[in-house]
Amino acid sequence: MHEGQLEVTVELVEGLVKDQFPDWSALAVRPVPSHGTVNAVFRIGDELAARFPIQPGDAAEVQRELEDEADAARRLRAMSPYPTPAPVAIGTPGAGYPLPWAVQTWVDGTIAYDADVAGSTVFAEDLARFVLALRAQPTDGRVFTSPGRGGLLTSQDEWVADCLERSRGMIDVDALTRLWADLRTTPRTEPDGWTHRDLMPGNLLAQDGRLAGVIDVGMFTVSDPAMDLQPAWNLFDPTAREAFRAALGSDDADWRRGMGWAFAQAVGCLWYYVETNPVMSRTAHHTLTALLKAA
Repeated sequence: MHEGQLEVTVELVEGLVKDQFPDWSALAVRPVPSHGTVNAVFRIGDELAARFPIQPGDAAEVQRELEDEADAARRLRAMSPYPTPAPVAIGTPGAGYPLPWAVQTWVDGTIAYDADVAGSTVFAEDLARFVLALRAQPTDGRVFTSPGRGGLLTSQDEWVADCLERSRGMIDVDALTRLWADLRTTPRTEPDGWTHRDLMPGNLLAQDGRLAGVIDVGMFTVSDPAMDLQPAWNLFDPTAREAFRAALGSDDADWRRGMGWAFAQAVGCLWYYVETNPVMSRTAHHTLTALLKAA
């Protein structure tokens, strides 16, 4: 998916586990099929999951990122009414792999890509409960400081313009340009709140039609609370979307900022992953089409 992407195999993982965590060396290592774009994931036995960054980077910087992700995972688990991964260990670079890597607890469930929940009002209400639980937690004065998604929508103008130009021939770019012009200045009065920031269908787990867990917690931080409205357009059909909004109690400004954040994420995935991760690209197309219809 990325230039210079690192290759991670079962054999490599088995060797790293044996060398660094010998108590787990008898546990079976299995690759986890994933549409994710940041890590290769492997199960270690039935209760653990190892995550290996697939983009080359500075080992010290990756170590800091994994430590920050572990802190975020601990904080999220204390807030979430649904299961989320718990950090277990951070591995070091070893034979055949140049970066630190992380081990978390495994959370059971079927990802929403593969579960029949797009039209489920019950699943939508479950997810709203998760979002509201995060929003209810005190931030103790923390504010969003990242250059990425989560501050002001207008901060994404240059990125969105470039992505729209790259998307010509794939979707109605002129209609999307008009939509972005309308969404980008939606007013906001709410302070930053705790947000997962990456509620893609692949990060939502279902069992028996209910929300069973939320994974991939590395982006969890304080930001515009509307960041976590993305499933309204990247997953839910109109009926479930309205149930999601009603359960959240979103006003028009909150809802339209959520549309803006869903737009800013999807417009980048549409062209970038069209050949290397078709599921992500198709999800982006679905999201943008849903936004056009809802506008």
